[in-house]
Amino acid sequence: MKYNVVFIGVGSNLGNREENIKKAILKINELLQTSTVATSSIINTKPIGKRDQPDFLNCIIRIETNFNAEKLLTQLKKIESDMGRIRGEKWGPRIIDLDILFFNDEIINTKNLQIPHPEILKRKFILASMNEIAPQFIHPIEKKTTEELLKRKKVI
Repeated sequence: MKYNVVFIGVGSNLGNREENIKKAILKINELLQTSTVATSSIINTKPIGKRDQPDFLNCIIRIETNFNAEKLLTQLKKIESDMGRIRGEKWGPRIIDLDILFFNDEIINTKNLQIPHPEILKRKFILASMNEIAPQFIHPIEKKTTEELLKRKKVI
């Protein structure tokens, strides 16, 4: 059986941020036929967009799953909700944030889902974390490796 290879951004800036990240990763691993195969270092980042809020802790995980992209999104939203995430203002503080960054090498553009995630190229911490666990992963639109993107991009 061929699994889908997915990279997920995991972030938190409320409560015990590190515990929130660890708990979310555990919950992802509890999903049927889903397992984490790599985790980047957890790094501290400044908020983007709405700046008057606590710093974030962020990491990226690589998972293998049988879920398709839409079903995985539904599962991740449920984990966020179960952990107490309240969807308020855009860029606002959150107990947990789970974003599908890449889904195999697919390009998906639906009402609910944009893959690759549109903020990847604007965020140095995403590229740096991706480079840590998948330096040779090729961005399906840019046609460059994570390592190449990190070197060439002027990102925040």
